[in-house]
Amino acid sequence: MNDLAGKISASELEVMQVLWEAGDALPLADIRKTLQSRLDWSDPTVKTLVRRLCEKGAVKQQTREVYYYLPCLSRDEYNAWAAGDMVNRLFKGSAQELVAALVKNNGLSSADIDELRAMFKVEGD
Repeated sequence: MNDLAGKISASELEVMQVLWEAGDALPLADIRKTLQSRLDWSDPTVKTLVRRLCEKGAVKQQTREVYYYLPCLSRDEYNAWAAGDMVNRLFKGSAQELVAALVKNNGLSSADIDELRAMFKVEGD
């Protein structure tokens, strides 16, 4: 799935967000309506993005009375790939440097830090 996530463009990610939010298969008309209200995209633009996602294997098409579309990649799978990609690109693969940057730049509250400590605490310590 990592290879698949890396092939999704920023525009295609907007389509994936609509599908993930729906939680069920959607017809093209519903995808188009949502993206037109959010981004004012034209019908051909939405059709092209959905087609590309199908060709990449990120979305599958179901035939009913009209075509319905389902994501083949979960939001969690994509987010895991994106987080790892960001750590690799910006922090040379060091998650520790990412966390240090967040702490240094006030990106983490005291509550966030306490929650992280609890996550990393090993039983018996």
